Amino acid sequence: MVDAGQPLAEVFGYLTTDQSENANRYRSHRLFRFNNKVPNCTKDKAKDPLGVCSIYHETHPVITCPIRFREDWIITDDAASFFFKGNATWSSLTEVRLNDSRGKSAGNIDVVLVAYDDKGKIYDFGALEVQAVYISGNVREPFEFFMKAPKARASMDWSKEPNYPRPDYLSSSRKRLAPQLLFKGGILHSWKKKIAVALNKSFFGTLPPLKKVAKSDADIVWLIYDLELIKAKGKGPGRYYLKKVDEVFTEFEPALVSITTASPGKVEDFIKLLQEKLDERLETPPVNKTIERPF
Repeated sequence: MVDAGQPLAEVFGYLTTDQSENANRYRSHRLFRFNNKVPNCTKDKAKDPLGVCSIYHETHPVITCPIRFREDWIITDDAASFFFKGNATWSSLTEVRLNDSRGKSAGNIDVVLVAYDDKGKIYDFGALEVQAVYISGNVREPFEFFMKAPKARASMDWSKEPNYPRPDYLSSSRKRLAPQLLFKGGILHSWKKKIAVALNKSFFGTLPPLKKVAKSDADIVWLIYDLELIKAKGKGPGRYYLKKVDEVFTEFEPALVSITTASPGKVEDFIKLLQEKLDERLETPPVNKTIERPF
């Protein structure tokens, strides 16, 4: 059972309780296991990286680093099975800039999968977006505290510290996912190109209900992953491994409307709030000040 007071699930790809030679080497050299563009972790700061791959929420790990999804490149295999038919030959390109009609950047696509013929000419492509979860609170403080003594602080209790880190699902969808679909997704959809979105199971569970369609009718596939703890043979706490737990097929426009439309509360509650503020304003006497010798 995970100690609820320990917010850090994976640090530099390993459990905080993993004191193996490999885990200690990755910590000491700030290395990263999940196919970053360089061997080292570069999250937040290249020289002083924030090596937290996932945090615990209600004793379950939640992925907070988008590169964490690149484990064994499972996500590209899953996306390719949606994008391309038959035995297509394909490859993947990361961080590809997408421009609008004025040549202005609409952002980078996380991964573009390209299908090509026997002469190497591209005949189709699809876009894979990876959506990790934002964190509310402060995760760097417990990370730095742990890194000063990884063995002694592997099961530390951080629960009484201020700004305890937690997943911020609402910001993740409103500030990240919705704009991605609106701008980059809008361009791709106008080109009739398919989109795959890879995200954590717990994050997907907070989204509004999405109308499902058949795979053949879909514009988007939602690739839903979780972290599965697999115990090591013999000693050691084991490791978390990325595992696809579900996939949901949707059309582009209905999905966009569902995600970007707020669920309205009761107008009576808003009027009540307005009334309280008005009453407070009317009951507070104006402040009259006399200005002596203004000239």
